[in-house]
Amino acid sequence: PDTGNCEELYECPMCSLTCTNIQILEEHVDLHLEEHNFSEGGNIRDLELAQQLQTEEDERQRSEEEKREREEFKKLQRQYGLDNSGGFKQQFLKNMEREVDRGRMQPFEYHKRKADMMESLASGIDDGKTKTSGVIEALCKYYQNENKDVRRVWLSAGVDHFHSSLGDRGWGCGYRNFQMLLSSLLQNSSYNDCLRDTTLIPSIPKIQSMIEDAWREGFDPHGASHFNNRLHGSKAWIGACEIYSLLTSLRIKCQIIDFHKPTGPMGTHPRLFEWILHYYSTDNEGGAKVVCTSKPPIYLQHQGHSRTVVGIEEKKNKSLCLLLFDPGCSSQQMQKLLKQNSDGTGLKLLRKFVGSLKEKQYQIVAVDGVLSLEEKAARCRASQVLTSERIP
Repeated sequence: PDTGNCEELYECPMCSLTCTNIQILEEHVDLHLEEHNFSEGGNIRDLELAQQLQTEEDERQRSEEEKREREEFKKLQRQYGLDNSGGFKQQFLKNMEREVDRGRMQPFEYHKRKADMMESLASGIDDGKTKTSGVIEALCKYYQNENKDVRRVWLSAGVDHFHSSLGDRGWGCGYRNFQMLLSSLLQNSSYNDCLRDTTLIPSIPKIQSMIEDAWREGFDPHGASHFNNRLHGSKAWIGACEIYSLLTSLRIKCQIIDFHKPTGPMGTHPRLFEWILHYYSTDNEGGAKVVCTSKPPIYLQHQGHSRTVVGIEEKKNKSLCLLLFDPGCSSQQMQKLLKQNSDGTGLKLLRKFVGSLKEKQYQIVAVDGVLSLEEKAARCRASQVLTSERIP
């Protein structure tokens, strides 16, 4: 074709646009390149911004998680008395001051009780103001005359009941149950040698110091570390392991049995009841309806609370019923058992049937004799590895 009169055309290599001038084409291509560079830079900036936002979100979530963990830890410290808020003495004084402010206690009574409390702390001996004696003896008399549905009953050797006071309300159940157990052991001459330095019931701060002494001997280092090796001056809850360590340090032979899961329908623990029946009935198989054994009571622990087993009933239909002393029961409630009615209504305070104990896990500490020095040392070594036996 004849192109003599036609302008030369230039095609854009990037979009096929036709230009009539080379300068126009160059400017057009430059625009393409600038647009491409801007797009790439925008993508980079978008990516950087997204990464920055994600990093800030991750840091925010991590900060919130750490805050929640700190708050949960502080909550647990408060719940288990490890928040350095003071111990028995501080709580006792604070609660008495509150009673005075509310008009429930006269100032003169405040000062008298404060002086008694300070004397008790100085001596290390419990003041006995929360103690009720004679309940086991009253139960023995009641069952002798009971002719309704109890086939046989086994009772521990004499046990005093101790309940929580203004100084340990809310956290002292483990210590109070130890006092109950000790009250029975002190009446049994078999333990005289072990308890020659503990002839009277110790106060709660003294029991705390005794557990610390057991830790210093080497008992249960893992458990001791949980409490930072310190109980005295705190409101720390104790459990079966601390009771085991304390008793063993005194050369009292005992064992922890761990009922770590239900063994019956509806979350019940019939194996626990069977074990306790065997404990009381072994060597006490005579035909008497009421068997006042020489067996010490049993420490019974579950999450958040502990009680003391002082006996067991076997009903005429073969069902079993535990008899429990609860530190949460007041002296006024326990005193009613000393004046037991013929219908036994007061026993509702003590009786627990299989269907009544439905916690996920229970532990018991059962006493069974005296240890030699060699046996004590062996158990100290063993406690550094394992302190409980599980019932499958």
